[in-house]
Amino acid sequence: MSPQDYEVVIRPLSPSAGGGYLAVVPALPGCKSDGDTPQDALANAYDAIACWIEAAEDMGRTIPAAARAAA
Repeated sequence: MSPQDYEVVIRPLSPSAGGGYLAVVPALPGCKSDGDTPQDALANAYDAIACWIEAAEDMGRTIPAAARAAA
């Protein structure tokens, strides 16, 4: 399973929240990242997914299947 297999939802952050973009991975609880651009947020989210999966494996937890929303 690759980080790119997971759906990532990207939305802009308000200026009061620091600006930039938030990337959330709905299938992986608590897995999120951010970036200055949508592309940065997506790349950072893929790193977060890899770390999330590695930590789950180390703890013996089940890793949710990758899923993507229909376009």
